[in-house]
Amino acid sequence: MARLADYFVLVAFGPHPRGSGEGQGQILQRFPEKDWEDNPFPQGIELFCQPSGWQLCPERNPPTFFVAVLTDINSERHYCACLTFWEPAEPTQEAVCLEDAAGREEEADEGGSGRLSPGTSGPPGQLFAPKTLVLVSRLDHVEVFRNSLGLIYTIHVEGLNVGLETVVGNLLTCIIPLAGGSQRTISLGAGDRQVIQTPLTDSLPISRCSVALLFRQLGITNVLSLFCAALTEHKVLFLSRSYQRLSDACRGLLALLFPLRYSFTYVPILPAQLLEVLSTPTPFIIGVNAAFQAETQELLDVIVADLDGGTVTVPECVHIPPLPEPLQSQTHSVLSMVLDPELELADLAFPTPTTPSSSLKMQDKELRAVFLRLFAQLLQGYRWCLHMVRIHPEPVIRFHKAAFLGQRGLVEDDFLMKVLEGMAFAGFVSERGVPYRPTDLFDELVAHEVARMRADESHPQRVLRHVKELAEQLYKNENPYPAVAMHKVQRPGEASHLRRAPRPFPRLDEGMVQWIVDQATAKMQGAPPAVKAERRTTVPSGPPMTAILERSSGLHGNSARRLEVVRNCISYVFEGKMLEAKKLLPAVLRALKGRAARRCLAQELHLHVQQNRAVLDHQQFDFVVRMMNCCLQDCTSLDEHGIAAALLPLVTAFCRKLSPGVTQFAYSCVQEHVVWSTPQFWEAMFYGDVQTHIRALYLEPAEDRDPSQGWEEPAEGERSALDVASEQRRLWPMLSREKQQELVQKEESTVFSQAIHYANRMSYLLLPLDSSKSRLLRERAGLGDLESASNSLVTSSMAGSVAESYDTESGFEDAETCDVAGAVVRFINRFVDKVCTESGVTSDHLKGLHVMVPDIVQMHIETLEAVHRESKRLPPIQKPKLLRPHLLPGEECVLDGLRVYLLPDGREEGSGGSGGGPAVLPAEGAVFLTTYRVIFTGMPTDPLVGEQVVVRSFPVAALTKEKRISVLTPVDQIPQDGLHLRSCTFQLLKMAFDEEVGSEKAELFRKQLHKLRYPLDIRSTFAFTLGSGHMPGRPPRATKDKGPSLRTLSRNLVKNAKKTMGRQHVTRKKYNPPSYEHRGQPPEDQEDAISVSEELEPGTLTPASALKPSDRMTMSSLVERACCRDYQRLGLGTLSSSLSRAKSEPFRISPVNRMYAICRSYPGLLIVPQSVQDNALQRVSRCYRQNRFPVVCWRSGRSKAVLLRSGGLHGKGVVGLFKAQNTPSPGQSQADSSSLEQEKYLQAVVSSMPRYADASGRNTLSGFSSAHMGGHVPSPRARVTTLSNPMAASASRRTAPRGKWGSVRASGRSGGLSGDVGSRLAGRDMLGPPQANGAPPDPGFLRPQRAALYIIGDKAQLKGVRPDPLQQWELVPIEVFEARQVKTSFKKLLKACVPGCQALESGPTSFLRSLEDSEWLTQIHKLLQVSVLVVELLDSGSSVLVSLEDGWDITTQVVSLVQLLSDPFYRTLEGFRLLVEKEWLSFGHRFSHRGAHTLAGQSSGFTPVFLQFLDCVHQVHLQFPMEFEFSPFYLKFLGYHHVSRRFRTFLLDSDYERIEQGLLYEEKGERKGPQACRSVWEYVDRLSKRTPVFYNYMYAPEDTEVLRPYSNVSNLKVWDFYTEETLAQGPPYDWELAQVSPEPPEEERPDGGAPQSRRRVVWPCYDSRPRAQPDAISRLLEELQRLETELGRPPERWKDNWDRVKAAQRLEGRPDGRGTPSSLLVSSVPHHRRSLGVYLQEGPVGSTLSLSLDSDQSSGSTTSSSRQAARRSTSTLYSQFQTAESENRSYEGTLYKKGAFMKPWKARWFVLDKTKHQLRYYDHRMDTECKGVIDLAEVEAVVSGTPTMGAPKTVDEKAFFDVKTTRRVYNFCAQDVPSAQQWVDQIQSCLSDA
Repeated sequence: MARLADYFVLVAFGPHPRGSGEGQGQILQRFPEKDWEDNPFPQGIELFCQPSGWQLCPERNPPTFFVAVLTDINSERHYCACLTFWEPAEPTQEAVCLEDAAGREEEADEGGSGRLSPGTSGPPGQLFAPKTLVLVSRLDHVEVFRNSLGLIYTIHVEGLNVGLETVVGNLLTCIIPLAGGSQRTISLGAGDRQVIQTPLTDSLPISRCSVALLFRQLGITNVLSLFCAALTEHKVLFLSRSYQRLSDACRGLLALLFPLRYSFTYVPILPAQLLEVLSTPTPFIIGVNAAFQAETQELLDVIVADLDGGTVTVPECVHIPPLPEPLQSQTHSVLSMVLDPELELADLAFPTPTTPSSSLKMQDKELRAVFLRLFAQLLQGYRWCLHMVRIHPEPVIRFHKAAFLGQRGLVEDDFLMKVLEGMAFAGFVSERGVPYRPTDLFDELVAHEVARMRADESHPQRVLRHVKELAEQLYKNENPYPAVAMHKVQRPGEASHLRRAPRPFPRLDEGMVQWIVDQATAKMQGAPPAVKAERRTTVPSGPPMTAILERSSGLHGNSARRLEVVRNCISYVFEGKMLEAKKLLPAVLRALKGRAARRCLAQELHLHVQQNRAVLDHQQFDFVVRMMNCCLQDCTSLDEHGIAAALLPLVTAFCRKLSPGVTQFAYSCVQEHVVWSTPQFWEAMFYGDVQTHIRALYLEPAEDRDPSQGWEEPAEGERSALDVASEQRRLWPMLSREKQQELVQKEESTVFSQAIHYANRMSYLLLPLDSSKSRLLRERAGLGDLESASNSLVTSSMAGSVAESYDTESGFEDAETCDVAGAVVRFINRFVDKVCTESGVTSDHLKGLHVMVPDIVQMHIETLEAVHRESKRLPPIQKPKLLRPHLLPGEECVLDGLRVYLLPDGREEGSGGSGGGPAVLPAEGAVFLTTYRVIFTGMPTDPLVGEQVVVRSFPVAALTKEKRISVLTPVDQIPQDGLHLRSCTFQLLKMAFDEEVGSEKAELFRKQLHKLRYPLDIRSTFAFTLGSGHMPGRPPRATKDKGPSLRTLSRNLVKNAKKTMGRQHVTRKKYNPPSYEHRGQPPEDQEDAISVSEELEPGTLTPASALKPSDRMTMSSLVERACCRDYQRLGLGTLSSSLSRAKSEPFRISPVNRMYAICRSYPGLLIVPQSVQDNALQRVSRCYRQNRFPVVCWRSGRSKAVLLRSGGLHGKGVVGLFKAQNTPSPGQSQADSSSLEQEKYLQAVVSSMPRYADASGRNTLSGFSSAHMGGHVPSPRARVTTLSNPMAASASRRTAPRGKWGSVRASGRSGGLSGDVGSRLAGRDMLGPPQANGAPPDPGFLRPQRAALYIIGDKAQLKGVRPDPLQQWELVPIEVFEARQVKTSFKKLLKACVPGCQALESGPTSFLRSLEDSEWLTQIHKLLQVSVLVVELLDSGSSVLVSLEDGWDITTQVVSLVQLLSDPFYRTLEGFRLLVEKEWLSFGHRFSHRGAHTLAGQSSGFTPVFLQFLDCVHQVHLQFPMEFEFSPFYLKFLGYHHVSRRFRTFLLDSDYERIEQGLLYEEKGERKGPQACRSVWEYVDRLSKRTPVFYNYMYAPEDTEVLRPYSNVSNLKVWDFYTEETLAQGPPYDWELAQVSPEPPEEERPDGGAPQSRRRVVWPCYDSRPRAQPDAISRLLEELQRLETELGRPPERWKDNWDRVKAAQRLEGRPDGRGTPSSLLVSSVPHHRRSLGVYLQEGPVGSTLSLSLDSDQSSGSTTSSSRQAARRSTSTLYSQFQTAESENRSYEGTLYKKGAFMKPWKARWFVLDKTKHQLRYYDHRMDTECKGVIDLAEVEAVVSGTPTMGAPKTVDEKAFFDVKTTRRVYNFCAQDVPSAQQWVDQIQSCLSDA
């Protein structure tokens, strides 16, 4: 029973103490005046009476009523019902208000809206003050409060003859029951009657209509998100103009949360003065008047629900987790069925008559029923996860959150996780977890209706029926007697508030009220307490939670077969069948990814433990530990599936004897898992074990089970711990005091003993075996930062530990043992503190535990020391033998194999990803470091892959990144140190060192690698040491010094160059551009031979006089260089012996730089205009960066236009700087002269061109400007060419466009060259409409009247230009990328092609995205675009000077590409070599600097400028496959070896440096005998003689062919050099190594026939496809060689054979007049794309090759006819065996021939050829392909034979004869005896002729 009302209060308006315009509430009277003992008077009631503030009003407003809720310090809620009415203000009140009238009016507008009424009463200017009647109660009977306060107000207003004191007294003394469904009629003594109904159970909330109203105001989605927000502890704020609605909405939201209770701040109506409460950090549900909406705007983390507007606003920073699916969608649909039942029928053609929708009250209950069902589904089975920690004196219950989430399969679910961690759920567990208590609707639902709810899921009507049933029960709970609600309460008349009240509300007589109260209290004390006994029962647990099926799909789904495998493997281990177990182990490890298999493993292992101990031998122990580790590696820190819990008793049970008295337990090998350092895991385990033991205390011995089983569902018929507890709680009151004490003591000591047990267990799993090695602790977050480790999920996750670097203070990198011990002790102590306090262990026991823990830890450390010592002595497990790699001749091992695991590098193929194929990686093997390479050799760890050797290697010089990593080894899953090595040849070694490799060895490996990668000097690289170190097994040879050798000469040359340049310092290791102050001026007279000073190096014995001839020798050597050979080929000038010039030629070869005095990075001989004197060149060179002045490098044979290259111009004023430093003469004139020289030089270039050589230098095209290149002030008139109106489309075209475009793959992008480059092309109206694919417009766009010379320069450099009257050259400013952009782009490209770790999203999209991010293809697009532009200009007859950056990176790329596209010679093997030697090597591309070859270049990093050029060539090769003599492999080969440092070709930065090192001119007679190739070209030559690997069979060039490739990114392909890999032998570019691995031997047929085809599986990423399945022509050439060797003839070179076939092909094609010529290699399609199709068909006859030419012009014949013609022509491949002339067939006919051993007899067509002296045989007469040859030179005798097994039956014995050769005996059989005789005679005569 309880009082209906605790206090009645009268509050009125009073002046504000600070004198402001607002008033404040004053309590006029309160009853009773003394506080009740059990319920003190709540403070601050006056604020809540007028939440918007106390103000006077100009009108009398109607009375208002609302209920505010106050929460006291004990979380008790007090309901304050407030009825407010207005009375005329007293003069004092008015005075206060008039002080601040203006302010009041404003506030009336803002805050008082809704209070004004139309009528006013009283004189004008009269103000009204509010007065409030307040009733304070702990019960929530809103209607009763409204009626009671209304009655008091009515008595006052209507002047009824009833004493107010009596009514108030009766109200305060009214006593009503709390619950139980009774009803009480009360009367306050004013002729009124009210019926109060109490709910059936007070645990169910009373909602009236509040939930239904909330849904009406906000809608389903909004209410659901508010529901989730309140459950996950977010801040919720309601806004409305109505206070009653605010309190209803808050009440409704709380009703939805049932059975959870909201335990945070709950203020349905918040007064304006307390608005700062909204910025509290804790969650809340608060209602605020909408008038204060502005004040709530800046709250960043508050969810605002506007009830009047129907919106819910969630701030950006707040994430409300939604309900887990499918509950979210199910709840949503059921709610819509309840709220809008007509929705289902809306689409019906014949709608059924609608049933009337439920009343608002009923709808309210239906909505609540939906949420009640939702909670039952969310929390189903929660009682199975409760741990009874104590039963007496009070139950202590803990919830096993991880197990609950694991069994529900909702571990990842954010919503449930937050709910379970919240305060509301903690309250739910402590309140509802109690096993013996009164139950309510929710308990019934969650226990008995779960199955029904699951069955109803797919039947909406059944769900609705269930909802309605629940709603009935909820309604009945609120309204047990619906019919009897008869109220009789007087109400004031209509508009009574407008009538002038007779008097203000009177002051009540306190004494009288108090007397009534006292009387009632005295009466109550006499009466017996009417306590209704609660019905307490055992709470039903419901069915055990059936684990929701494994969510993981097929891959890890656990079929019974998998579990069977696990069981078998374990039984093999324990039966000692180790080989069987080993076979099954990989399958077991795979199966253990699934939860059921891990459970199965734990159960199986349990069976093998007797008396808590199982001693194993070493192998068994290893197997068990490996399986346990595999189980644990997938356990999260929560261990939601209880795997770690099940294994915990086992790790302390399985052990092995190391030596007498020393036993090693399994726990020392499974410590490396995050679960062991998670406090929550240990708590859950501890409570689970305590529950088991407490339960055992109260069970009969028969019922007791093995306590070690952890938390498992009890078997049928067994009593669970909750049942036992419930029984004990029921009996508890009946026990005697002593018995109670005894039980409490027993329970306490049980908990205490478990705490000791757990302190031991934790020390086992937390102390590392080697306590000096503290890596373990570093990796454990729970221990890593023990001081701050809290119980939250965050600290105990891995995240903390991995992020910590090794030197942070929290780790234990350099800690001593005591620190490890200390950390573990602190961890255990914290655990012990928490669990013991929660479980009620006495403080004495707790102190004892604290003393004990350090001793336990110390003792365990001592035990472990012995174990560690002994375990070190164990013989290591036999590991696979290390495979030695094959080395190149001269390659030596620096570090022998370190045992490592090679891990997958993020590319799918190797690990058997979507491409299929076996998982070749991870592999186990060793890494070797040699002088040339880093090599991994090993075998896959997956035994199913078989004995495949995995090789991955790359040259040391290609290493671009090396970092240490920590990774898990693939087999044992043990964290190990590893290395991550990335190379620019697109190999990646991600290795984990085996535990046997110590950190010292790993460190040594790193140091040696670094030393080899960055040698101090270029002479320490492999290319140098290879030649000098003598070959193994060969004595070192002494070199004789042959007088003034070339090396000496080159030394002198360098020395002289240094002197000439005024350098007096030692040679530097690294080439830097010469600094300004060192650039001296050479002597003016450059014509003579360079004079030499007398001081010679001490080492040279050459007298000064001898240097004249040596100088000539130098000249002749220079003349032999590639540049010079090419200049002569191009007709760019000759160099006669007397250095005289042929004056008629426009250009000459100048030896001005032969001593490298003018420009260090240029070659010795340069092409300059004939008219320019050598001494002028010195001055010109100063205007350009690095002195790289413009020189000619190529001339078009047709248009005679020349291509020049130079460095960029110096910036403004730099030229002046030079002069000032170098000469005493005044600077200005010199600067001018220098720039004039330069202009003269360009003029000379222009004049040297035949078209512009007329004396006047006239040019018809006006408006072109020349440019001064000096550092002059830029003029605004300087004209720079840009792309202008495309008129050329209509211009007169040239006849037929020469050259050809790239493949006609249409590209969606238009806009040709309109990129950075194209918008600034040379020529005012040069460009026609741009074409697709990035090709420039039709070549006809180039007009004849154009500038003679275009200078392509960097936009930034060409700013200082000024106009010039002679308009003969023009600037084309373009934007190009810099070398550093190439470097960053390449880094990204490397990461895209070889990611290094598994991509988050698999599939091609992530690769394409990262490829695009790298911008590599964009750069290639730019290069091709600029090159095609230059090609166009040259082709139209204008010369071009490319002058970009320093002239050695992008300039080189562009110039080389232009020559390659313009001149077919450079597309041959020899020409390409010449191009690279000339443009890249001689013109000083800085290979060593860009490739970071030495220690000095380490900081600059790797910049693959040359590789980018090769990629461009590859793109062109793809588009024009018939124009290149070399194959794509050749480009890859160069791409690999330009960084490998195997050859000396690509070392150093210029010819000058190569001479300095004595590399350029090798001695002619220096080499004796075979020697390793020093030059890559030499190697290519040697290899090309042996194999056609560098040759392109499709090569069929067209003369004078200019290529114009498409350059749009959509036309570019990723080079397979970046992506392909061959793990079978490593990279295929070291040919000797690639040949070593033996191919599977093909079965030879001794009779010389073709080999039988044998199937072979080719694996992606493992095998080399071109080698496993060579193209048809290579195959046929190999075949030829084999046949020749079989016939004992010296094999011809493949090239000769190929050339002969080509010649025969052409011959055969000519007379064949049908359709197109069927020539293989000559196309009838001159100007269009030709693609060559190669068809290879395997037929019974052997390989037939069919090549067809598909042209896009329709030629007379169909493809098939040309195909047949091609096939027929294939026979010419065998032309050396057969010709058309008949006289070569001396005799022919059919013979039976016996095959080789065990082969049958076969009829063949034999031909005796006396000319070639051989006997050939064919399958049949018409066959053109010879199946074999018997060389008659080898025949010893022809004798009669005898029939053997399988011979033809019908033939006479005399028809058999044998032919004996030196190698074998051939058995023959003719059709009859005469023909046999004839054959024998013919062969004999042939032999005698010979």
